[in-house]
Amino acid sequence: MGMTMTQKILAAHAGLDHVEAGQLIDAKLDMVLGNDITSPVAINEFEKCGATSVFDNTRIALVLDHFAPNKDIKAAEQCRQTRNFAGKYDIKNFFDVGRMGIEHALLPEQGIVVPGDCIIGADSHTCTYGAVGAFSTGVGSTDMAAGMISGKAWFKVPSAIQVKLTGKLPKWVSGKDVILHLIGMIGVDGALYKSLEFTGDGVKNLSMDDRLCIANMAIEAGAKNGIFPVDEVTMEYGKGRFQREAVVYEADPDAVYESVVEIDLSTLRPTVAFPHLPENTKTIDEAGKVKIDQSVIGSCTNGRMEDMRTAAEILKGRKVAAGVRCIIIPGTQQIYLQCVREGLAEIFIEAGAIFSTPTCGPCLGGHMGVLGKGEKAVSTTNRNFVGRMGHVESEVYLASPAVAAASAVTGYITDPASL
Repeated sequence: MGMTMTQKILAAHAGLDHVEAGQLIDAKLDMVLGNDITSPVAINEFEKCGATSVFDNTRIALVLDHFAPNKDIKAAEQCRQTRNFAGKYDIKNFFDVGRMGIEHALLPEQGIVVPGDCIIGADSHTCTYGAVGAFSTGVGSTDMAAGMISGKAWFKVPSAIQVKLTGKLPKWVSGKDVILHLIGMIGVDGALYKSLEFTGDGVKNLSMDDRLCIANMAIEAGAKNGIFPVDEVTMEYGKGRFQREAVVYEADPDAVYESVVEIDLSTLRPTVAFPHLPENTKTIDEAGKVKIDQSVIGSCTNGRMEDMRTAAEILKGRKVAAGVRCIIIPGTQQIYLQCVREGLAEIFIEAGAIFSTPTCGPCLGGHMGVLGKGEKAVSTTNRNFVGRMGHVESEVYLASPAVAAASAVTGYITDPASL
């Protein structure tokens, strides 16, 4: 019986020739990740058990991104605790304000995660790194602590769903529309503890930014991880970037999949997830005229350079509608600087948007755009649960940067092709 790409990576890291779905394994880790919310909990557990060293100070990444720059005293204390721990154990991949970015945009950009890796992170969207052909998944802070100490984690080997992609995306349709379409098809628990394995001729037509977005939201379908094959796009992205040698794994021809989902990229339309679940999807043609109070373009899902350029293309020479707050948050300092160099920051500001330092900010109702009672936002973030971005009576509509930018201009959810 053949193995999927995910199963091959897990087998290699467990020192086994073969693994099967449902099998429990201990696997060696290539990277352990935490942020300013989850790291303090992990650090407390680390110290509680009497640990005095980390397994490898080059294989741990600590990123201050959720409530940083500090939004209040509690956030300041969480960042201070993480900062002190990073200093004490000489954590090489520590990213503070001025160097930091949103973790799941930052680590691929810096080449800290590479093809063939086995990665855990105390953040559910750690599954992002499947875009570069790594096995990566979110864990709790206690597991993060154990990983920092031992360099290992236990897993139940997931079964898999094969997602066959064909065709090429039309104008104004992006990776965000692909993953929202898929979640709309299978539901928020449609891939529960399974691996979403993206295959097919259509993969080559997706940029790395598209793939990072798609893998990022695998968890919104309940998946343990999402993963893409390593191809020319991956290796071109990694040139001069990957900090370790890539190890390429390919699924066996007789790999076992629980089911197969087929998506023709050329047929997709801009897609919006209505409150209060990512599975509540409608195409832009079905969405109707939903008035918005806020448009957010950013997050670990859609704060990358292609997202910034798409937003700028739509906002150039236009103005944000009266009564709408448009908040644009680049994923990293490098992306921020590139936006300045390309003149995108000027476009955003002249359009009436604000252009923020990298932060998770409003995505989780943290800061930089929390919603009040009855307010509605179109957002390029990844979750639209009740109260996710603020008041429990607010509403979040998930969409692509193109839809979010077009909607900021008109004041209601809008097809970018109509401008």
